[in-house]
Amino acid sequence: MAESVKEFEVPDMAAKSANQAEAYQQTTDDIVGEKLTVNMGPSHPATHGVLRLVLELDGEMITKAQPELGYLHRGAEKIAENMHYNQFVPYTDRLDYLAPLANNVAYATAVEKLMGWQLPERGQAIRVIACELARISAHLLGVGCYAMDVGAMTVFLYTFTEREKIYNLCELLTGARFTTSWTRVGGQIRDIDDKTFAAINTFLDGLPPVIDEVDKLLSRNKIFLDRTVDVGTITREDAIGFGLTGPNLRGSGVDHDVRKARPYLGYEQYEFDIPVGENGDSYDRYLVRMEEMRQSIRILKQALKSLPSGPINVVDPKSTLPQKERVLMSMEELIHHFIVATQGIDAPEGEVYFAAENPKGELGFYINSKGGGVPHRLKMRSPSFCNLSILPKLLPNHMVSDVVAILGSLDFVMGECDR
Repeated sequence: MAESVKEFEVPDMAAKSANQAEAYQQTTDDIVGEKLTVNMGPSHPATHGVLRLVLELDGEMITKAQPELGYLHRGAEKIAENMHYNQFVPYTDRLDYLAPLANNVAYATAVEKLMGWQLPERGQAIRVIACELARISAHLLGVGCYAMDVGAMTVFLYTFTEREKIYNLCELLTGARFTTSWTRVGGQIRDIDDKTFAAINTFLDGLPPVIDEVDKLLSRNKIFLDRTVDVGTITREDAIGFGLTGPNLRGSGVDHDVRKARPYLGYEQYEFDIPVGENGDSYDRYLVRMEEMRQSIRILKQALKSLPSGPINVVDPKSTLPQKERVLMSMEELIHHFIVATQGIDAPEGEVYFAAENPKGELGFYINSKGGGVPHRLKMRSPSFCNLSILPKLLPNHMVSDVVAILGSLDFVMGECDR
């Protein structure tokens, strides 16, 4: 059931904004001058990467905005079409590089849908744990950097401290801190052990007080409210029309989450709420992310409490690697390992689309297969790219200083935007 994340009354800034706009219009009606075109980015701390905005200004007011992308384009989709399915896993780390575990899982699950494989229950639960840890990590960074963008430095220190703890958990789980390359088509490279299990539980016990502290620092802060309330308002209709997904869509009051709408990895077994906003402004998008972290904690505790026993990987003698011990002891297993490693999995012909609810929104993979170990075509639906499409509609009639607050509230990452 959808929940509003508005827990208290915030000042009505609409009248104030209207008065400011009217005063601005009165002072500029008699002024005749040229409009100024400026570049914001691609080398700019407030654009969160190599995003370039071409802004047309009338004084301090934006009259036209055009995002220019492609400065980080690496041709990931074409690379995928020239690699075995498993060889592309490390490249998914570099999409939303703030949540590499979630990218790994989304891609591997898409290929498994093509193969017709169903992961064992324990394998699904471990992937859920990985995805929700990635969601918390990405939102911690998003909220921390957003607060710093609008002048609140302390929050950044709180959130990055907790995010560093998640990196420690990633190292225990996968052996790597940042670019994990953890999943394989058909499972994971390793199971979760007791040490990691206990460490995650300890982290989850200590995280809620930190989120509450961040809430106290920001949610009633006069400066933060002035910078975010009624700034960058996206209506429900515009959010749907521009294809926004994730917290940016839910911040505009749309109760849609892929984990609920099209459950995968057993998400239908977990109890959690979908936070939605009321006004669709920058402040609502912040509140949605704050509540999503609390909901991810709920999911993680349920997954850890009911973690089933059994295998974590699909068993398919023709397309999955045999256990290492058997490879070292049997000539037949060694030959089988060699064939799978050099030729890749033997995928059937067909086409599939799979979408996962990533921290930035709906990350989708379309795979067209002609058979064999390499996809014929692979296309990605990157949520950051779609979310940024609303900027030409959103930024006009805002001040230049509002751009920083609006971009931070959208919480995009250029790695998956440009691909």
